[in-house]
Amino acid sequence: MPHLGLLSETHLQPSFDDLSVPLYEVTFCVLDLETTGGSPADSSITEIGAVKVRGGEKIGEFQTLVDPGLPIPPFITVLTGITDAMVIEAPKIEEALPSFLEFIGDSVLVGHNLRFDMSFINAAVDRLEYPPLENQQVDTLALARRLVRDEVRSLKLSTLAKHFRSPVMPTHRALEDVHATTHLLHSLLERAGSMGVTNLADLISLPTARGSSYYSKIKLTETLPRTPGVYIFHDRDGIPIYVGKASDLRARVRQYFYGDTRRTIANLMRELHSIETIVCSSPLEAEVTELRLIHAHRPRYNRRSRPPKSSHFVKVTGEKFPRLSVVRKLAPDGLAYLGPFRSRRAAEEVVAALWDATPVRRCKSRTGSQTGKCASAQIGVSSCPCDGSLDSEEYSLTIGHLLDGIRFDPDRLLTPLVARMERLSLAQRYEDAAWARDRHEILARALHGRQIWQALTGAGTLVLEDSRGRRVVIDHGILSDPGLTVVSDHQVAVPEVPPSVEASEEIGLIWRWLESSDIRLVDATGYLALPIHRVRRLKLPSRSAA
Repeated sequence: MPHLGLLSETHLQPSFDDLSVPLYEVTFCVLDLETTGGSPADSSITEIGAVKVRGGEKIGEFQTLVDPGLPIPPFITVLTGITDAMVIEAPKIEEALPSFLEFIGDSVLVGHNLRFDMSFINAAVDRLEYPPLENQQVDTLALARRLVRDEVRSLKLSTLAKHFRSPVMPTHRALEDVHATTHLLHSLLERAGSMGVTNLADLISLPTARGSSYYSKIKLTETLPRTPGVYIFHDRDGIPIYVGKASDLRARVRQYFYGDTRRTIANLMRELHSIETIVCSSPLEAEVTELRLIHAHRPRYNRRSRPPKSSHFVKVTGEKFPRLSVVRKLAPDGLAYLGPFRSRRAAEEVVAALWDATPVRRCKSRTGSQTGKCASAQIGVSSCPCDGSLDSEEYSLTIGHLLDGIRFDPDRLLTPLVARMERLSLAQRYEDAAWARDRHEILARALHGRQIWQALTGAGTLVLEDSRGRRVVIDHGILSDPGLTVVSDHQVAVPEVPPSVEASEEIGLIWRWLESSDIRLVDATGYLALPIHRVRRLKLPSRSAA
């Protein structure tokens, strides 16, 4: 079957992150340097030591003295025992570095105060024009600060080695210090494991976790799956207080425990009592499930995405002289509808845009009920039946133009707004021009929403497959059971616009997925097509950015 040609602009779901490696599968390279001083700007490396370990077992060792190319200061000799005579025949860093980089490979680098050692390594790498090191890094100093700070008088390697009864004590020689650091690493990994840290991503994030009262709740995440889906935070009474989606449920939920200082997050985690997850077969299913759950439960911490209590619509009334009205329900007595909108204010902005685009009546008076025309008619911006002088056939042309713009050709309504914006800009009325631009944008969004709703509902039941072979079923604009294999040809009565904000937002998610994905059409009961006249959006900065 042919692929759907629905690409216009890209809306990509964040990619599925690589699953974090369990710690027992990680190859760690524990390293230590001895140097002639404290800064690579005026000091050099005198010794390199490193040990590779995986699963608690040593799998490789590297050690070499390095000729620093300058005299070793006496206090460094006293501290390390390395003399000028010891390094006179040692390789220079230009000779030692290639072998050391080969030994490191793609392992995870470990050190005690690793930043110091990496400053010298990175300086040598840069000077000798090797590619920058991109290895992940673990600093035992940072881990110890997070895990055992209250148990020891200092975080020096010697103090921590004694605390954890290391069989090798540090001596300011690279290889001995590496062995002490390796023992410290394994001791800290055991501590971290008791807190639920079992993979590399969690280990790297652990030092940034704040010492908060809710950190112990991280144990709730130990059994969470590493799959796409939706997570639901419940309070002590079992009430959903937050709903979110993720491409990796476990990794995303654990991020809440790692250093987020926002007061809202702290309050959320304080109330957290249990975590529920729903595994989804695709990112689209996760997005739609999240949306439905938020609309169903209205969790108090989903403030930005929480649905409105009611939807609002712009209605073209069915009176003798039709007008625009903001209503909360769809009824068969309207000539056309736009919406739904999350607020009455948004609907009124669309009404204002349509007033700017057409001379449709703005008053509510009965025909012939007044001796004169209303104010908007007197200044020539609208028609008015108030005094009985308006010809119904002439006015029907105005309404026909309005309905054609809503149903078939959006340019009939949007082009006048562009012209108005340009006139205001030429007159240097920039604030008014910005209002015209914003009204164009909100009307364009409403017209586009109407078009995609009618396209998807008119397509009937669609059975689609993405590039990974995952099946998606969309039944008259609603994401359905992906296990559906036989397409039914039942007739469904649908309104001309989405009946609620929830339906509108779901159709938007589905349409963005169709536009941004490589889709194969498996079966359908209708035709998936857009009108010839598509909504053309302005590519201008928002008024707030101006």
